[in-house]
Amino acid sequence: MSKELPGHARIVIVGGGVVGSSIAYQLTKAGEKDVVLLERGVLSCGTSWHAAGLIMQLRGGHATTDVAKYNAEFYPELERDTGMATGFKQNGTLAIGRNMDRVHEMKRRASLAKSFNIEAHVISTSEVKDMYPALDENQVAGGVFIPGDGQLSPVDTINALIGGAKKRGCRVFERTPVDTMKRLPSGEYQLDTANGETITCEKLVLACGLWTRDFAAQLGARVPLHACEHMYVVTEDMDFVVPTLPVLRDTDGYTYMKEEAGKLLIGSFEPRGKPLPQENLPSEQQFIEMQEDWDHFELPYTKAMEMVPELGHIGIHKFMNGPESFTPDDLPCLGEAPGLRNCYIAAGLNSEGFEISPGISRALSHWILNGEPDMDLLDYDVARFHPFQINKKYLYDRCSESLGGIFEMPWPNKEHETSRPVRKSHLHDRLAASGACFGETVGWERPMWFAPKGVEPKNDYSFFKPNWYEHTAAECRAAREGVVIMDISSFGKTMVQGRDACEFLQWMCVSNIDVPVGKLIYTHMLNSMGGIEVDITIDRRASDCYIIYSSAGVHQRDMNWMAMHIKPDQHVTLTDITAGYACLNIQGPKSRELLQSITSADMSNEAFPFLTAQEIDMGYARVLAKRQTFIGELGYELQVSSEFVQDIYDIIMEAGKPFGLVQAGYHALEHLRCERAYREYVLDMAPDDTPFEAGLGFIVKMDKPGGFYGREALVPQHKQVLSRKMVNFKLVDPEPVLFHDELIRMNGKIVGYLSSGAYGFNLGSSVGMGYVRHPEGVTTELINNATFEIEIACETFAAEASFKPFYDPAGVRVKM
Repeated sequence: MSKELPGHARIVIVGGGVVGSSIAYQLTKAGEKDVVLLERGVLSCGTSWHAAGLIMQLRGGHATTDVAKYNAEFYPELERDTGMATGFKQNGTLAIGRNMDRVHEMKRRASLAKSFNIEAHVISTSEVKDMYPALDENQVAGGVFIPGDGQLSPVDTINALIGGAKKRGCRVFERTPVDTMKRLPSGEYQLDTANGETITCEKLVLACGLWTRDFAAQLGARVPLHACEHMYVVTEDMDFVVPTLPVLRDTDGYTYMKEEAGKLLIGSFEPRGKPLPQENLPSEQQFIEMQEDWDHFELPYTKAMEMVPELGHIGIHKFMNGPESFTPDDLPCLGEAPGLRNCYIAAGLNSEGFEISPGISRALSHWILNGEPDMDLLDYDVARFHPFQINKKYLYDRCSESLGGIFEMPWPNKEHETSRPVRKSHLHDRLAASGACFGETVGWERPMWFAPKGVEPKNDYSFFKPNWYEHTAAECRAAREGVVIMDISSFGKTMVQGRDACEFLQWMCVSNIDVPVGKLIYTHMLNSMGGIEVDITIDRRASDCYIIYSSAGVHQRDMNWMAMHIKPDQHVTLTDITAGYACLNIQGPKSRELLQSITSADMSNEAFPFLTAQEIDMGYARVLAKRQTFIGELGYELQVSSEFVQDIYDIIMEAGKPFGLVQAGYHALEHLRCERAYREYVLDMAPDDTPFEAGLGFIVKMDKPGGFYGREALVPQHKQVLSRKMVNFKLVDPEPVLFHDELIRMNGKIVGYLSSGAYGFNLGSSVGMGYVRHPEGVTTELINNATFEIEIACETFAAEASFKPFYDPAGVRVKM
């Protein structure tokens, strides 16, 4: 290893586990020479050394699989490049299900595998038994075998990564703990070590595993993760355990089993993990081993003995209990830290470091070297988190569920159960009294559906038709035929003010923002590749003041994107006003009549046209009424100062009785917007999708004076036939249910997947949307003359296809 710490480096990585080592390898492979890696102990001594070393390519969705799948390609590549062994072998993963719901979920993943040409075989119980003779086939309902998966040696792999990085110029310093960090006025970072040495750098990467949260806090960075005790045992030698034995993944039994030199390693992701506060870690924080805890490990090991009965008669060679870090949503913390240019986070890999490090390190290296990622990393972006999510009690309570979530059934619309409630709207108690069943998004308790009297507001999840469907269907019908009210107070609200606010937004947005006061604009902000980074609605309130509305889940990320693009000489301020204002969504053909009955303002179409906003009297309050919709009906969103909203809500509920007003939740909003084919950010639009590909080119003003950020990347697509474009689908069969990630087949061939899907209660069958690819262009002629099918869990269903929505294709209802 290098001996003398240099005073400066272009890039410094803190952390010598699999993540930091992988980033060092990828940066140097991309041609970066001036890289320094600092490790406080010896390489891999944090948590990487005790990893199980499992390698699986598939994840629950296309975006996350796109990152993860690189592992099976990378590790053989690494051995060829360095000549160093990693212990990687492709003995395959054998995933088994103990019930038919799990088998259905595995079949969905087997379908997803086809998008990436990942070999996956759906197999019967008898075939499972043939592949793994030691298991009890009476416990198995079915399985999926993925031969390209496998396992590796963690320590050998890190040595190979470091060897490859050093070969290309990376300098590595072990036993060099960093005590303090600070950002200098120049924008560079200064790191002071416990050895009395100092190094500065232009770009800083924090890959410190479970220590990243507290370490990054020195700079003000928010990295919400918390440690849990993660346990596995290694048995004595077992006759059936041979080198070619596949990794057994028994998620219903909370366990995985892999071959370990003739022994069987059995690890678990039990339903509720055992949180491990930072202060409870041993004082010597290298190669940490916690005490055995058979009381906690009893449940998974009992399940393992059910599946492999021979385990009941074999001794235990080793009980391993080591710390691992978990995030609130079971997804990594990756990317540039908000408010800290050139400080990058790579942590919180949820016990899947060796599986996804190849993909995230390659993606982050591109981000570091080019200033922007070149793929969809929305699920991983550290900017997604809100300030409260570094609260230690919140993380302590959530992390136990996060550990269990690795193997928990990934039901559609599954809600978190822990660390709730955090954030409530001012109407929460009223909604609860009305039968609301709440879900949670970034801490907000949001009404998902309303249970009628006599029905418990409790979720019964399903891959088909869950228990709330009939109640959500009634809410959807009311929205189309009458009028509904929704509490959408959780939507993010950002006030953009200042002398240069218009100039700033005009450059950042694809639409014309210099509009009259009271005009609403739906628009995007793009990256340099023309991809959609921000999807928002803007209300101009004054010549130097705008309010921007974001989805709750991406609000913090949207604010960060804007903040980092404000130039030093621009007078622009951003203020989060979300908590100060509630928002009521009044939608449906009777919405105008209802509101007209409780305000003196003229609500007529002539006086209050579509996509405009006005302040109106209601009760004793002044309400900002915006005529807009996300369901495709005549409708209004009422922004109310929070202290007034309870009274306004009561007034509307009372006045709504003659109109048959119905309370509706976020499930109804999802079904209704899918019927009308409205796009939703993260699902239907991401940083690797352009507005033209998304079918939203009408908002792009290519001839806007001065242009806009990302315009040049759109020029090749403007007024051109595209080889990839969003298409809407409606199943012919009224029974199947769509969610997202189902495959799109055109004339039998896979041409894409659904980004969104929901049952169209007002259409009589499921609808969805997704990007279709065709080398000669995705045109109306192609769509009209092709045969389409949607593949759900390896079964195909005929579908109609259209560029236009299946509900109100001409869009007349919103302008009535």
